[in-house]
Amino acid sequence: MFLIASDHGGLPMKERIVSCLRQRGIEVLDFGTNNGDSVDYPDFGEKVARAISRGEADKGILVCGTGIGMSIVANKFPGVRAALIWDDFTAQMAKEHNNANIVVLGGRVQSPEAACRMIGIWLDGVFEGGRHQQRLDKIARIEKDLMAGKL
Repeated sequence: MFLIASDHGGLPMKERIVSCLRQRGIEVLDFGTNNGDSVDYPDFGEKVARAISRGEADKGILVCGTGIGMSIVANKFPGVRAALIWDDFTAQMAKEHNNANIVVLGGRVQSPEAACRMIGIWLDGVFEGGRHQQRLDKIARIEKDLMAGKL
């Protein structure tokens, strides 16, 4: 199951992404927003990132106007590796090198069609492990130290 959320700036793109995922046979849990009223992106980014952090789902997608705000929010949560993607190459690297469990997109800077294509690249990619896993392990150690108050 995929988790997804957006603010008002990402709503049209989010709706298109949900359709693309369902066309691939992927179950999607939508955390909102579901109308064009102005909302605060942290409220929606937190819902997806918290669920991923708790292990309630494996993958998520967040969309705000630029993707920057949602990226900041999501990466506050332990175990979350949220990658802001903006083209096919960054979508590929988000999976192959960073094993991102959340991808973040900008609804005001990318087209919904490009977003669906990039998400497909991320979904179909394979994490390479090796030296990349060593780097993710270092990030996990930093997280652990922060949580323990060592840093």
